[in-house]
Amino acid sequence: MLLNDFFNKAKLCLSCPLVSTALMTMPFMSPVYAQSVSFEGERIQVTVPYKEGGGTDTWGRFFGPYFTQALPGEPIVMIKNIPGGGSTKGANQFARQAKDDGLDVLASSASTHYTYLLHDRRVRYDYHEWSPVLASPTGGVVYVSKDVGVANAQEFVDKLDTLSFKYASQGATSIDLVPLLAFDLLGADVQAVFGMKGRGAGRLAFERGEVNLDSQTSSAYLKKVAPLVEEGKAIPLFSFGVIDDEGRIQRDPNFPDLPHFGEVYAMAKGDTTTSQGFQVWRSFFIAGFVAQKVFFLPKSTPEKIKQAWRESMSKLITQPEFQARAEDVLGNYAPLTGVKADAAVESILSLDDTSKAWVTSWLKEKYNTRL
Repeated sequence: MLLNDFFNKAKLCLSCPLVSTALMTMPFMSPVYAQSVSFEGERIQVTVPYKEGGGTDTWGRFFGPYFTQALPGEPIVMIKNIPGGGSTKGANQFARQAKDDGLDVLASSASTHYTYLLHDRRVRYDYHEWSPVLASPTGGVVYVSKDVGVANAQEFVDKLDTLSFKYASQGATSIDLVPLLAFDLLGADVQAVFGMKGRGAGRLAFERGEVNLDSQTSSAYLKKVAPLVEEGKAIPLFSFGVIDDEGRIQRDPNFPDLPHFGEVYAMAKGDTTTSQGFQVWRSFFIAGFVAQKVFFLPKSTPEKIKQAWRESMSKLITQPEFQARAEDVLGNYAPLTGVKADAAVESILSLDDTSKAWVTSWLKEKYNTRL
């Protein structure tokens, strides 16, 4: 069951309050006629607050040509990378400078979400001031160097007491929160090497042999890491999984032969339901991966322009050619538009205070991170 199905079943309301609350409180949107909107002769700038080559950059550049095709007037689309500060530099700049004419778009990702949710002092942006036009669920995969000497997740768990790892990270409050917390819950001896400009930089450090453990979101894994696996240089261990319509973690259909993190945790520690740490991990996994990447317009953008974007994106994702290429490049995760995109973003903003407090304490104790 794919992440998109997370929004499709009424019984989900009983098991996933983050999303059910969002769906139940979604405001009614009256029809807005967007036919008069045209971007002919215009240039749309997509701000990607990450370095070239990472998952968000791959995602943004994949969608760029489709924006040209789908939006009225077929505008030129330019990608502008502004890395730094765990994505806060680019997001802050967008918050300060973006115009509300439909020509400025932010490509946000989990790192941008987490720094906001955890009240990182570098954050000068507010998600309540932005309106989503398309969100992409995703998954992720953890893999190790062949030199580690393990062939699968079970061997990884069995040898944890004798192994040590280095992991190139962009920061403990970035998207790396999910893998770093996973490693700690398993009891793995992992030295985080901070300062990476994005997950793409982490992957390059892995390829250079500077670290021996890495994780990538599905799009970057499929495009950049799968060839390393085929060459025998990287060994996939587990995926983060997907959420089914019951709110349970299941195997990612893009990687059906890999156990999800819940299975690996059970191998190492036993029942996941009794572990507060695992439940907190699950909360941040949902917040960071159910709507892992989101295209935003400033909320002050005129409604007819926002609606033109939303209608264009809703039509785009139904096109067979787009669907075929998206599955090949980004994985089998259906993009979310309209009220589903709104609900996904609302689920991020509704992350429970207990999980935030638990992670804040963990970050301070584990990495001396003071938010």
